[in-house]
Amino acid sequence: MVTIAAIIYEPGSSIKNKTGTWRTFRPILDTNKCVKCENCYIFCPEGAIQEDENGNFKIDYDYCKGCLICMNECPVNAITKVREEK
Repeated sequence: MVTIAAIIYEPGSSIKNKTGTWRTFRPILDTNKCVKCENCYIFCPEGAIQEDENGNFKIDYDYCKGCLICMNECPVNAITKVREEK
């Protein structure tokens, strides 16, 4: 018998459920390397990357699942990964 602890049933439900604890890797954004192309923001499936009032991007780790799509889409390698420490 397989038991599933948490199931997300509808789109956008990660906003209601902080899903950041599922991560194995944490993306780290180097704002000095960032060219503000918005790829990380556009491709993040969880909407965990937001733009601040100065046009800089920040990762909300409460919602980031660590899929690293942002890292793969960054054209200047401004996003790296580290193993999540729990």
